[in-house]
Amino acid sequence: MSLNKYIDHTILKPTTLIADVEKLCFEAKEYGFAAVCIPPPFVKICKVLLQDSQVKVATVIGFPFGYAAVEAKLAEILLAMVDGADELDVVANIVGIKNNDWKLISNEINHIMPVVKSRGKVIKIIVESGVLTQDELLKCCELYGAAGIDYLKTSTGYAEKGATIEAVKTMRANLPAHVQIKASGGIKTSGFAQELIDAGATRLGCSASVALVNQQPAKTNY
Repeated sequence: MSLNKYIDHTILKPTTLIADVEKLCFEAKEYGFAAVCIPPPFVKICKVLLQDSQVKVATVIGFPFGYAAVEAKLAEILLAMVDGADELDVVANIVGIKNNDWKLISNEINHIMPVVKSRGKVIKIIVESGVLTQDELLKCCELYGAAGIDYLKTSTGYAEKGATIEAVKTMRANLPAHVQIKASGGIKTSGFAQELIDAGATRLGCSASVALVNQQPAKTNY
């Protein structure tokens, strides 16, 4: 199986340069990745660089900690959509989740969804599964599954623990079929990437994408 079509080729470090983004977009086109995932200030340039390709432009909202007010997240979302973002990776309010404030979490997603869907954009909610309890992750699956999001995403890459097979399996078993899963954080080998896909992930957020896909065995034609 080719991993390329599963990958969101990612660079989100705060020191990202325009040259880094140009290289990212070139590689995404060369390897046929699903999307690039970049900081919001680079959405416009990525749309230009990728205009002759099928590669989508994804950006992050409320990144990396998710505790911005919903009004701030909405402002980020609106600007990203104006700039041309196809997909929005929104960090959930982890403070709300850890404090069992599900009213806050519900209010946040109920304000965000109509805005995103009115423009026909894809929304991925990042729940930082590595810092959640099993009960918290199950509640996220229930709440966000009912909200009609497109993807539930495991991690920002900033927590001490990234994507795990166990988290992806839990998410897949407890989400509606229409909600897909994006695994991200610490995906360094093609073997681990394949395990995540086998567990139920349909997107992979990777910063080492090129090295990862080049680990795959070469195809033999008979």
